[in-house]
Amino acid sequence: MKSKPNSTSPSLGAGARALYLVPLVIAVAAALTACGGGDKAGAGGGAPGGMPPPPQVGVLKAELQPVGLQTELPGRVEAQRTAQVRARVNGVVLKRLFTEGAEVKAGQLLFQIDPAPYQAALDSAQATLIKAQANLAQASAQAERNKPLVDGKAISQQEYIASVAAAKAAEADVAAAKAAIKTAKLSLDYAAVSAPISGRIGRALVTEGALVSAAEATQLALIQQTGSVYVNFTQSANEVQQLRRALNSGKLRSAGEQAAQVRIVLDDGSELAKPGKLLFTDLSVDASSGQVTLRAELPNPGQQLLPGQYVRVRLSQGELPAGILLPQQAVKRSNQGDSVLLVGPDNKPVPRMVKVDHAQGNQWVVLDGLKPGEQVIVDGFQKMFVPGAPVSPVPWSPAAAAAPAPVASAASGAAR
Repeated sequence: MKSKPNSTSPSLGAGARALYLVPLVIAVAAALTACGGGDKAGAGGGAPGGMPPPPQVGVLKAELQPVGLQTELPGRVEAQRTAQVRARVNGVVLKRLFTEGAEVKAGQLLFQIDPAPYQAALDSAQATLIKAQANLAQASAQAERNKPLVDGKAISQQEYIASVAAAKAAEADVAAAKAAIKTAKLSLDYAAVSAPISGRIGRALVTEGALVSAAEATQLALIQQTGSVYVNFTQSANEVQQLRRALNSGKLRSAGEQAAQVRIVLDDGSELAKPGKLLFTDLSVDASSGQVTLRAELPNPGQQLLPGQYVRVRLSQGELPAGILLPQQAVKRSNQGDSVLLVGPDNKPVPRMVKVDHAQGNQWVVLDGLKPGEQVIVDGFQKMFVPGAPVSPVPWSPAAAAAPAPVASAASGAAR
C-alpha cells in the first residue's frame, strides 16, 4: 500500500505542490462566500448597499386651534385683613395669654398690662362723682328754698341768682365726674389687650416685664386673616394698550368667563388647584415704573399662600381664534430667529422659520410659518447623524416621551 503524498516532502516538485493546494483554496473561498451570505441575510432590514435604516423621529402634525393667551406676571401675596395689636396705655406687661402662631378670635384676651394704676384712677373718679352728687343735692335744695323768699322779697334777687348758678355748677361737676369714670374705665379696659379681629397671630413682639407706651403705640403682635388672600401684581401699560388694540381690531377675542380667572404658580412650578378672580385693574399708571397695578383674590385652604410670598400669576386676557401649539423642545431659538424641522419630501428634514408669540405652559404659540397638516419633528434629533438624510417619522406623544427607556435584561445581555 502506497503512502499519501506529503506537501512538505522534498520528493515532490513545484508543480505537484500547486496541484495539491488548488482544492484547499477553493474550499476556503466557498466558506468565506457562505459567511458573507449569512451576514447579508441577517441584515435583511438594512438599506441597499449595506446602509443603516433611517432613524425614527417623533413628529407632531400642526393643527389650527383656539389658543387662550395667558400672561404670566410676578406678584406678592397679601393678607386679606391685617391688624397690628398695639398698646393703648402705659404700663408693664404682666402676662401673655395666647399661643404664638395660633388662630385667635376677635375679643380674645392677648396681653395683660398692669391694671393697678387704672383701677385706682377709676376708684378716684367714682369718689369724685359721689362728692359732686352731694354738692348738687345741697345746691339744688338751696335754690329751691330761695325761690319763695325772693318772691316775698325776703332776699335779694342777686342772692337767688347766685344759688341757682351754684346748683347748675354742681350739675356740671356731676357730669364731669361721670366722664372721668368713663375715661378711667376705658384705660382699665385697655390694660387688658384683646384681639381686634379674628385670624392667625404671629410671635409676641414683647415679653412679660416689658414696659409699653401709649405715646409710642408699642406694637405687641400682628394678626392676619389668610383664609382668603390677595395677590397684587403689575403689568406694563404698553402691554395693556396692545391687548386692547388687538381686541378692538378683532385679532384677539375675549376669553369670556376665563378672562376674570387667575392661576397661581409657586416657586417649584406647581399650580394651585383652585383659581382666583380678578378684582380690579388700577385706573392710573405708576409714573416711576410705567406699570398698572392689578389685584386678585384667591381661596387659601391649608394656608398654602403666606403674606409676602412671591408667586407668579397666570392671567387669561384674550383668545387667539386660530393658532398652533408646539412643544418648546421642537422650536430652536437663536439670534437669527425661531425655526423648526419639518418632514419634507422623501422624508428628509427641512428647516422652516416660524413666528413665535409667547409661551403657553411648556408650549410655544406659533403665529406664522406653519401650515395645517405639516409634520414637525419634536423628538429624535440626536439620532439624525447625517444632515439631510431621510428619517422615519412616527407620531409623538408627551406620555411616550416622558416614559423611561426599557432596561435590557441580563439574559439578553448575556446572549449578545
